[in-house]
Amino acid sequence: MKKILILPGDGIGQEVTNECMKIIDFFKKDIKIDITEDLFGGASIDAHGEPLTKDVLDKALESDAVLLGAVGGPKWEELEHNLKPEKGLLTLRKELEAFANLRPGKVFPALIDSSTLKKDVVEGTDIFVVRELTGGIYFGEPRYIKEVGGKRIGANNLIYNEDEIARVARVAFEIARKRNKKVTSLDKANVLEVMQLWRDVVTEVHKKDFKDIELEHLYIDNAAMQVIKRPATFDVILAGNLFGDIISDEIAELTGSLGMLPSASIGSKHGIYEPVHGSAPDIAGQNIANPIAAILSLGMLFKYSLNLDNVHDLIEKAVSETLNAGFRTKDIGTKDTLTCSQMGDEILSNIVKLS
Repeated sequence: MKKILILPGDGIGQEVTNECMKIIDFFKKDIKIDITEDLFGGASIDAHGEPLTKDVLDKALESDAVLLGAVGGPKWEELEHNLKPEKGLLTLRKELEAFANLRPGKVFPALIDSSTLKKDVVEGTDIFVVRELTGGIYFGEPRYIKEVGGKRIGANNLIYNEDEIARVARVAFEIARKRNKKVTSLDKANVLEVMQLWRDVVTEVHKKDFKDIELEHLYIDNAAMQVIKRPATFDVILAGNLFGDIISDEIAELTGSLGMLPSASIGSKHGIYEPVHGSAPDIAGQNIANPIAAILSLGMLFKYSLNLDNVHDLIEKAVSETLNAGFRTKDIGTKDTLTCSQMGDEILSNIVKLS
């Protein structure tokens, strides 16, 4: 029996998670899954005064996978840093040791005209970002804002050790081995010593165990340009926490909508799966959100936490077939668009047909 914890979170999180539940219910007849749902993020703050309670964290640690909806919103922006919804997400990732964030950036042929880039540039783009998630500048200590000599100064430390770099590099190379056998590692080794260590360790891991994979090194500033100039030439992109955060959002724009992008955060024992679009409070409760990113995240859950590649492939094909048939939500269409729940129903219908 596999255990899945559902944390809808805030904003449109509940709406897109509801569409995932329809699909989970369909597969439950053949796959033994134990589902638990609880509060997280701003919803947990409102109910319990903190974004991640010990009870919910314990449930996450006891689960094989966690499916998130979204967290955050203007309502909680003025809270202290350690009480904000996003702090709960960082803590969850850290406690579950989910050190590798996986961000597919695939341009579906049916949506190629939704991209802001020209068709001949973006056509064939299928980038897979592997981002280190539990180290780097987001977690480096000491971190502070304080007054020195009458002026406020702020500091955050960018710190990596070689083990942190090596383990996420291995994830990237292993994924590339099942794709097009190319890894592009991003750094700023010409300026930062920690990034020179990053480049050195990635190179060492490559030479030791992955000589069959092509390895390319790019400085992050150049990479930001090349991803726009030649996106279809990239396969797997490997990056640290900060650079990976930025480049994956840039790649998101290639696809035409954040509502199309899933993600996974994996470690040796647990996986956290969530759409990358955020809580979108401006449209929450209107039933117009695009559930595809959440549904594709569920597909990644089946693949990486339940080892059911066939279910992942079925879900992705159902999404593709739904788009090919011309069905659109408001963010990717201009007329005759579907609601969030209608899009979920169409995708489920295709899952049923394809299965």
